[in-house]
Amino acid sequence: MIKITLPDGSVKEYEKGTTPYQIALSISEGLARNVLAAKVNDKVVALNYEINDDASVTLLTWNDPEGKAVYWHSSAHLMAAAISELYPNAKFGIGPSIENGFYYDIDFMDETISSDNFPAIEAKMQEIAAQKVQFVRKEVSKKEALDYFTKKGEVYKVELINDLEDGTITFYESGAFTDLCRGPHLFNTAPIKAIKLINTAGAYWRGDEKRKQLTRIYGITFPKKKELDEYLVMLEEAKKRDHRKLGKEMELFTFSQKVGQGLPLWLPKGTDLRKRLENFLTKVQKKYGYQQVITPHIGNVELYKTSGHYAKYGADSFRPITTPQEGEAYFLKPMNCPHHCEIYASKPRSYRDLPLRLAEFGTVYRYEQSGELHGLTRVRSFTQDDAHLFCTSDQIKEEFCKVIDIILYIFKTLDFKDYVAQVSLRDPNNKEKYIGSDENWHKAESAIIEAAAEKGLNTVVEYGEAAFYGPKLDFMVKDALGRKWQLGTVQVDYNLPERFQLEYTAPDQSKQRPVMIHRAPFGSMERFVAVLLEHTGGNFPLWLTPDQVIILPISEKFLGYAQKVREMLDDQDIRAIVDERNEKAGRKIRDAEVSKVPFMVIVGEKEENDGTVSVRQHGAGDKGTMPVADFVSLIKQTIDQELQK
Repeated sequence: MIKITLPDGSVKEYEKGTTPYQIALSISEGLARNVLAAKVNDKVVALNYEINDDASVTLLTWNDPEGKAVYWHSSAHLMAAAISELYPNAKFGIGPSIENGFYYDIDFMDETISSDNFPAIEAKMQEIAAQKVQFVRKEVSKKEALDYFTKKGEVYKVELINDLEDGTITFYESGAFTDLCRGPHLFNTAPIKAIKLINTAGAYWRGDEKRKQLTRIYGITFPKKKELDEYLVMLEEAKKRDHRKLGKEMELFTFSQKVGQGLPLWLPKGTDLRKRLENFLTKVQKKYGYQQVITPHIGNVELYKTSGHYAKYGADSFRPITTPQEGEAYFLKPMNCPHHCEIYASKPRSYRDLPLRLAEFGTVYRYEQSGELHGLTRVRSFTQDDAHLFCTSDQIKEEFCKVIDIILYIFKTLDFKDYVAQVSLRDPNNKEKYIGSDENWHKAESAIIEAAAEKGLNTVVEYGEAAFYGPKLDFMVKDALGRKWQLGTVQVDYNLPERFQLEYTAPDQSKQRPVMIHRAPFGSMERFVAVLLEHTGGNFPLWLTPDQVIILPISEKFLGYAQKVREMLDDQDIRAIVDERNEKAGRKIRDAEVSKVPFMVIVGEKEENDGTVSVRQHGAGDKGTMPVADFVSLIKQTIDQELQK
């Protein structure tokens, strides 16, 4: 007999070799019907996995992220099985689950696949799923695996197998389809009920632009049709909120092929919005003792070799800039931190100088592959709201907590209510990915965990997600549509001060190394604006929006009064514009709604005679007619409420 510990702490005895499905069945038939997979001692396994020793077991259902991941991974195999029947010449790459659904990268050879092909693929998937086809795991030798896929002409699978060690290779069979896969999978295809293929994209094999571009098909599945219908409604809403669409309609930013892919151009209104965000954070930072600095957009290659960024980001950076001086080369900076280290090192420092908090809205450059570029969320040039805090070991937790306070204030002000703090630690089984000693990593990781606990944050721990130089706290924010984004980040770093030999004089006159805290509450200005656009649907808070008021004269006759009202609002620091077009009032109102200006002020003969304005609020309709002074009070009262949440 073996002892099984369940999540509620209860311990039950089962025969050796029992499976998660048998455990679920012993608890209730309802649970057995809904269980998808299990975690045995934190390892996700299939329902027919045999447990031969005492273990902790968690049964995973659709309500568990790991359960969804297994469900969608099995759905990717189901899609591949359907495609292998419909397109016998297709060659398969990889097909993982993702946050919402799954994809599979496929070489369709001479065939061109588009959304027009989706109904036939979905129908075949439904047909196979209804047959309750089992997912059967099979351990194979490397030779067997190579022989099997070579015979089938699956060149991508053969390449993957060549990178694997003998004795670690498994196949999963589902009917006539066999795939190279570690698993785990569902017991069979029966739970896969509602199926929808979403879109296609190009994906270079293994992310290499020099390799062949495969067709990536994205899909999603659900146990119930109702859940799929709700998801599709959310997708339609997401299309309306797409920051690329809204950014164009609201004239915030643009891109130019002549300037270059992934290099955003901020238009006047977008620049105004971005500057307001920067000013907001600068004002907050000033209260916390930050000092602003400015550093160049380039740096000597030796700077980044010292920091470790050359080795880490060299392949993802633009090529070095060479000069007429032999052997001299510069990089477009991939990060701001090495420059800030050199500012710290520019003069002797004492413990009395610490903590030293250096902040910069610094633009950095990464050569993202063209297929991965996406509006403002994935660009090649972006500006980080960066800051680096240099402090003593005793000051780490206090400083870390203050940074958390800043991030939480930003989230509160901008109405991000649903977030989780992800404690990102290094992978204990792959330490060569990181720089620095075990001792320093332990101290840094402990400081983050303690600070997060002290602030009462809702946290999750993710191993392998740390930066190469230190652990971090990443704030994963859900937007109005429930989509998850990584925004603010805070990182503890013992390693860069060591690499740059930074010092301060301690009270006993000894030389000590400072500790470095990296932080960026927004993450990057580009990504943050994109997320904020989609979260708000373009309906920014009044204090932030580029144009707070648009004045609509009902005819050219009242342009003079409209301009007078604009000047009165301008004197009160209220951002207002006048629609001077010779259009009907109805057209002007519709256009103002599309551009999402919060307040419309309509003026005509009555308003001019009375010194009043007729007010409409975006999304709320008429607010009535009022004196200009009362309208000013309404605007200022609204802004005060937004900033004092």
